[in-house]
Amino acid sequence: MARADLLLKLVKSGINGNMTLFKKVVESIIAEEKSKQHHVVAKQLTEALNESNRTNTKTTIQSRLLDEKLDNFLYRIYPNKSLDDVIINDSNEKVIQDFIQEHLRSDLLRSYNLEPRNRILLAGPPGNGKTSLAEVIAQSLMVPFYVIRYDGIIGSYLGETASRLKAMFDFIRTQECVLFFDEFDAIGKERGDIHETGEIKRVVSSLLLQIDRLPSYVVVVAATNHPELLDKAVWRRFQIRLELEAPDKDMIELWLRKFQAKVKYDLQYPISKIASKLVGNNFSEVEEFILALERKYILSLPEVNVQRVVDECLDEMEKKYSLKNE
Repeated sequence: MARADLLLKLVKSGINGNMTLFKKVVESIIAEEKSKQHHVVAKQLTEALNESNRTNTKTTIQSRLLDEKLDNFLYRIYPNKSLDDVIINDSNEKVIQDFIQEHLRSDLLRSYNLEPRNRILLAGPPGNGKTSLAEVIAQSLMVPFYVIRYDGIIGSYLGETASRLKAMFDFIRTQECVLFFDEFDAIGKERGDIHETGEIKRVVSSLLLQIDRLPSYVVVVAATNHPELLDKAVWRRFQIRLELEAPDKDMIELWLRKFQAKVKYDLQYPISKIASKLVGNNFSEVEEFILALERKYILSLPEVNVQRVVDECLDEMEKKYSLKNE
C-alpha cells in the first residue's frame, strides 16, 4: 500500500483542485507500487491516469468551444456598485430591498414551498440608473452579472446558431446570477411587429420561452426606454415593474451630500444651490459632474481652490445641457 504521506497529499490535492500535484502524487504511488512488485495495481493506476488526461483535454476543448459560443450572446461584468451608490425614490428602494431579502433568505421561502421572485422590469428614460440598479442587485446577492448581447442573438441566430442560444441558457441555468437585458423593448417590439420576418419572431418567442423556464436563482433584469412598445404578454412575464425617473432636486442633494461625506472636503457652496443648477440632468449626467469635480480636485492638489473647481464643473455641465436641448 502507498505511504500515508502520499495518500494525504493525494486527498489534499484533490480537494483543492490542484491537478498538477494530484498527477505527480499518483505517479509517485505508481512508482512505489512497481518497486513492491505490485504490477497489477500499478498498471490499473497508470491506465486511470492516462484516461484522466484524455478526459481533461477533451473537457478543456469543449469548454473553449462553449466559451466561444457564449461570447456571441453575453459578457460578464464584475459588479462593484452597492445600494448606497445609487439614488432612487423610497418606494423603489423598498421594493429592491425586499427583493434582495427574498433571495438572501430563499431557503426559508422554499421551506414553505415558495420561490423568490426573479424577474424585474426597469422602465424609464436613458441615463437614470437602470443598468446601475441591475449591477446593485448582483453585487448585493454576491452573484455574477451577465449582460445579454442582443445584437449577437438576432445577428447570428438566424438560420445558423440555434444551438448556441440553447448553450447559453443551458449555461445560465447552472449559475446563480443576474442576467441583464438592456433595451428590452427591441425584443418586445419585434415580437409583435408586423414588418418583421417570421424567422425573427420565432427567435424572439423562443428567447422569451427560455426566460420563462429559468429557475428562480437566475434573476432576470430587463431595462426599457420605451415601455409603451412592449406588448401585454411581455409585461406579464415580470413580477416586479419599476419606473425610474430623472432625479429631482432632493435626490441630487442627497447624492451630493453622500459625495461630500465620502471625499471629506467641503464643496464651498450650499448643497441646495449646486443641486438647483443640476436639476434637469439625468443620473448619468449628475454622476459625470461628480466624477469631473473629483478629477479636477485631485489634479489641482495641493493648493486647490474648491470653489473654482465647482464653478468650472458647473459651467461645463451648463454648456452640455444647452447643447443637449438645442
